[in-house]
Amino acid sequence: MADAVQGSLTGLVNNQAGLAPPARKVVLASAFGTIIEWYDFFIYGTAAALVFGKTFFPADDPVVSTLAAFSVFAVGYLARPLGGIVFGHFGDRIGRRSMLVISIMLMGGGTFLVGLLPSYQQIGILAPICLIVLRVIQAIGLGGEWGGAVLMVAETAPPNRRGLFGSIVQMGNPLGRLIATGVFALATRMPESEFLSWGWRLPFLASVLLIMVGVFIRMNLDETPAFERMRATKKTARIPLVDVLTTYRRETLIAIGIKVTEVAWVNILSVFAVAYLTGQLGMSQAFILDAVTLATLCELLIMPITGWLSDRLGRRPIYLFGTIFGILFAFPLFWLLETRNPTLVLLAIVIGISICQGTVFALHASFMPELFGTKVRYSGISLGFQIGAALGGGLTPLVAAAVVGWNGGTTWPISVFLVLLGSITTFAVISSRETSGKGIDT
Repeated sequence: MADAVQGSLTGLVNNQAGLAPPARKVVLASAFGTIIEWYDFFIYGTAAALVFGKTFFPADDPVVSTLAAFSVFAVGYLARPLGGIVFGHFGDRIGRRSMLVISIMLMGGGTFLVGLLPSYQQIGILAPICLIVLRVIQAIGLGGEWGGAVLMVAETAPPNRRGLFGSIVQMGNPLGRLIATGVFALATRMPESEFLSWGWRLPFLASVLLIMVGVFIRMNLDETPAFERMRATKKTARIPLVDVLTTYRRETLIAIGIKVTEVAWVNILSVFAVAYLTGQLGMSQAFILDAVTLATLCELLIMPITGWLSDRLGRRPIYLFGTIFGILFAFPLFWLLETRNPTLVLLAIVIGISICQGTVFALHASFMPELFGTKVRYSGISLGFQIGAALGGGLTPLVAAAVVGWNGGTTWPISVFLVLLGSITTFAVISSRETSGKGIDT
């Protein structure tokens, strides 16, 4: 699987003329490392929907156990800004590359240990406590990883290719989700007793092999040219976070705003929908996971096209298309899901993930870095991305599960929530300046 993924990414990069070999190496290494990080993060979300409620939070009411599992999922999103602050500070002070190595080891270690955790039946209340601690460790690692990975590319790629090559790094998200969902789709075909006992642990334990590969790849990267030039002039910020919150207040708010919608969509469809369609509507777990897998494959086709178009048409028009489409699709999404018709459910999941999430997520790696100056860029994009993720994504599965569980299956408040977030993102994009094609050394 790793060889196939790396081969596909290599083909995408090598088909682009005019990109120097060092830049190609950075794009491939950043993308492959990001796949590993997102795989670790998404197997947790899938397990929260399918396993953790029964294994770590047993309760007579399945709604209560599901809410408890999603609460731990939310903790991960709420901890990610802390990782963004810590890694952003040192990434702006001493460099991007070293932070990437540390973050991938931190996240991978937390993921591996989840696979070793005893269940609630074995050690009682210590089981969910340990799960929460490991989730926080995992989230801190991811909070620092994303900013460093996208900056390695954004500060190396030529301005007229930044959207395209940034989108390739962002493909690590759906590829990580694809691998995570695919692994769980295979695991759920085991007898349920075996799956709940030990089968769900295999995706977590397997992550240690991926982490070893990721660390090796990132140890062989050089620092970005933009950071080296900035460090040579001795203009590094003493406390980057202070500069972000004073000099770059507007840009930080824009970064938060352009993040909140996309992350809500992906968590509604890849986390909450798995529990909703299987638990509330009685559909097959295997079918829903297969639907998410197909949607992710479609997203992988759309993302590089989106990045390429943003280099030619601008970031803002492409971003507005995806966001406004999501606003219009917020209510039809649940109308289609509630039919329980496999074809319509599949269509809803594919459209939601590939368009409402994919078209805008592809641009984060170019749009956000272009908002900030080099000396605070790691801190700025990490803070904006992770706070936006916490606000739009961390609580979304929890709130959605609570609404559906306690209101007799009512889903319209979730659609209203998606429309509200979409409106915030639309305002943020309109308030921003066009950044495509411009130099990044500021």
